[in-house]
Amino acid sequence: MSIAVSRLYIYPIKSCAGIRLESSAIGVAGLQHDRQWMIVADAGGFMTQRAYPRMALIRTAIDADALLLDAPGMPTLRVPLAVPRGEPRQVAVFSQTLDAQDDSAEAAAWCTAFLQVPCTLVRVHPEAQRLADPARVRAWIDNHEDDAAGMPEANAFGFADGFPLLVTNEASLDDLNRRLRAAGHADVDMDRFRPNIVVSGLDAFDEDNIALLRVGDDIRLGFVKPCARCGIPNVDPRDASVHAEPGITLAAYRQQEGGVIFGENGIVDAPPGAMLRVGDAIDVVYDF
Repeated sequence: MSIAVSRLYIYPIKSCAGIRLESSAIGVAGLQHDRQWMIVADAGGFMTQRAYPRMALIRTAIDADALLLDAPGMPTLRVPLAVPRGEPRQVAVFSQTLDAQDDSAEAAAWCTAFLQVPCTLVRVHPEAQRLADPARVRAWIDNHEDDAAGMPEANAFGFADGFPLLVTNEASLDDLNRRLRAAGHADVDMDRFRPNIVVSGLDAFDEDNIALLRVGDDIRLGFVKPCARCGIPNVDPRDASVHAEPGITLAAYRQQEGGVIFGENGIVDAPPGAMLRVGDAIDVVYDF
């Protein structure tokens, strides 16, 4: 079976519902529009489904000039893609800080009304420079000299947890779902794991052993760090209900150094104007 891109997703607002795509522009910051907005509580700190599972019900779409937000009982909110004029403000994503910019008062009121928490919608400031872990990226490049030559060391990206991309494997999900069914639980879909790129044609958890993916002649995706999962995959994105699965089943056989692993965090080497499409063939560079 050939190895290919099977699904593409972006999540314009961190921890809100994503958008499944057939194609996307891709660059050092990941897929276009991915996690360029974030909701910040007025009391301090960014908001995610870890503490506010209701965020899963905020649906997003993008048209020619706006990000659209919908949620149960709420009117559609249009957020212009054009960056508004305003002073930058510092926001934190875990231990990192970066420049952001408040969106409109209307957007803040909409998010506050739905989440029932005073909060503000912010977007990445055009001059923000938040880098994926430079020491880890440098070490990964040094350990893969032949295949990673020329990969960027400075990987500025948006509000994703730690890296520009998350890549998952269809066969790994199939393996997890077989175990869930055997234990009497329902299957889960890949959207529980909030990937950007999903790959088909690999064996289950083959991603553990991959250094790099090549797509076409000019796109390289470096697997820099396994993704340790938090509780968000236990939130059902259909209704924001919180469950014990798939976390318990996954933890029973995917506990590794660093946490319970599903997927790979990645960096991107791609020229200006590069596009990634569902169905694109992939060449794999293994780590052994």
